[in-house]
Amino acid sequence: MKNMFCLEAYDSPAVLQKKMEAVIPEQVEASLATAQLTEQDLLILLSPAAGAYLETMAQRAWALTRRRFGRIMKLYAPLYLSNECTNACLYCGFNQQHDLARKTLKIEEVLQQAKYLSQQGFQNLLLVSGESRQHVPVKFLAECVHRLKPRFPEISIEVYPLEIEEYQQLTEAGLFGLIIYQETYDAELYQKYHPAGKKNNYTYRLQTPQRGAEAGVRQVGLGVLLGLQDFRVDGYYLGRHARFFEKQFWKTIVGISFPRLRQATGDFVPPYPVSDAQLVQLVTALRLFLPDAPFSLSTREPEHLRKHLLPLGFTQISAGSRTTPGGYGKENSELPQFQVEDTRGAKAIARELELAGFEPIWKDWDESFDRVPAQTKEPGKLSRYSKLD
Repeated sequence: MKNMFCLEAYDSPAVLQKKMEAVIPEQVEASLATAQLTEQDLLILLSPAAGAYLETMAQRAWALTRRRFGRIMKLYAPLYLSNECTNACLYCGFNQQHDLARKTLKIEEVLQQAKYLSQQGFQNLLLVSGESRQHVPVKFLAECVHRLKPRFPEISIEVYPLEIEEYQQLTEAGLFGLIIYQETYDAELYQKYHPAGKKNNYTYRLQTPQRGAEAGVRQVGLGVLLGLQDFRVDGYYLGRHARFFEKQFWKTIVGISFPRLRQATGDFVPPYPVSDAQLVQLVTALRLFLPDAPFSLSTREPEHLRKHLLPLGFTQISAGSRTTPGGYGKENSELPQFQVEDTRGAKAIARELELAGFEPIWKDWDESFDRVPAQTKEPGKLSRYSKLD
């Protein structure tokens, strides 16, 4: 593989926290006056001192997003294939040690769930499962992608880590994107939160996005579970990881997600809870640091907060989500992976977006875009977006 992202080259979490605590207001103001942020600027904008500049950061993040992406807001939906899992992640409802009804959809059930989502207007689909190769083998994933491709131009996965050859198999079937959260970049805490299962291998998971990129996956989504470590520390490492990708894999789109831990099965309490204001600081700091990265906001956040967060740099949003296998189109009593806070349907959210001045986008990429002769494309425009403001 190419050069690998390695945290050993950076400050430890403890050293990073001390540096952030030492930041003064003059440094924040200097970073906000910088056109292109460096890694040091990111550190400064994530510091406690930057918390007093949230309004300025928010305004600049919104203006920057408008310049790069216009007013578009892509809508997508997760489709859960299985809640079977071989891991024992302390924070997850799918933890193998939890007593819950386990279910893996058959291909006919997957197609039925997808049909429901298609009727709601979705053309961007995220296939999600617990981490169990036995119940969701690569062959099954490839069949799902192949069968769904005619109806959904953009299909991504959020499943267990794969090898390069396996990602290649899925891209050949029509896979567009891969989402793989590191959960936390703190290696010591990572081991604590993942005591059993293959996910216990920190380094293997850290290298997973790179394997996907080398296999030709068009978009790789990175993220951390906010609440497992100080958001400033994980946010800094996340920004560095994303910028590494932008340099090493310039053909791959790098996206960022911001999931805050929500109540799941069990009694796990996030040891580093992230407030609304801290979430705003993280989103705006990373937007200013990563001006071209798509930002995703999930239904983990409540309706009122999502309305306020959207202008800060987000470009895509989930809607009408169900986090259990077979959860669409019926009342579902099975335990979810996490609790959904925004329960509005897709069409209601689309109307809200329009009222807020956004343009809901159900489809923003197609293979035919890549077949357009280069000389017919307008310079300076991103072909993956159908409309720009």
